[in-house]
Amino acid sequence: MKLRSSFALAALITATAAAQTTPGTTQKRTTRHTSSSTASKSGASKATAAKLAAAAPEVNPADNPPNVPKVEGTPKPLYALRYIDTQVGTGELSKQRQYYTVRYTGWLTDGTKFDSSDDHPGAAPIVFPYGARRVIPGWDTGFEGMHVGGKRRLYVPYQLAYGESGRPPVIPAKADLIFDVELVAQSDSPPQENPAPTAPPAPRPGATPTQPSTANPAQSPPEPKSTPEPSTSKPPSPPPATSPSGGNPPQNTPNP
Repeated sequence: MKLRSSFALAALITATAAAQTTPGTTQKRTTRHTSSSTASKSGASKATAAKLAAAAPEVNPADNPPNVPKVEGTPKPLYALRYIDTQVGTGELSKQRQYYTVRYTGWLTDGTKFDSSDDHPGAAPIVFPYGARRVIPGWDTGFEGMHVGGKRRLYVPYQLAYGESGRPPVIPAKADLIFDVELVAQSDSPPQENPAPTAPPAPRPGATPTQPSTANPAQSPPEPKSTPEPSTSKPPSPPPATSPSGGNPPQNTPNP
């Protein structure tokens, strides 16, 4: 009887200890899980804030200069001319108000080639005054910073090319363009064209390479003359000749 009571008492003590230990353990585990979840959320929030801070553009003081009403916000680009220098030239730096000699090839954005200096007669490059609005706006600014001998790829938006209307049928409306350009030379005046070699012209009659032509008598001073210059008008009739007898002139006297 005593043995049974001892076993029952031991079982009761064990059950009581288990009941007291289980809630605490569960609570500790729950607390740990909650702390881990909170830390994870905090880390994600910090990462998001860091990304937003990195993505936010820096404030440029030039956007709000003194004496100009201040505005909030960041300026957005409407369109831009982009480029890649594929070969840096070794010549002098490109200058304003110069005549540029340029080789080029132009494509549409679908890869269609629409023009090239290599297709011109003799593969002649183009010559134009830089900044004088003789070419598209993208070309009037696209050579900034280049050196003679350099090559560049230009990505020209349609606003700096042929505009909204384009140049049908070659250039569609609102067509962005791609150019490969090479700055061959620059000069203060248009370079002299090199014509195709031809046979030298035949010399003019009476002209020699070392002597001036004598075909124009007005260049030499007039020689003094003892007789008056002939008149282009009809000269007067000579006075009638008289015969020794004082009669009429003979009939064979000429009458102009």
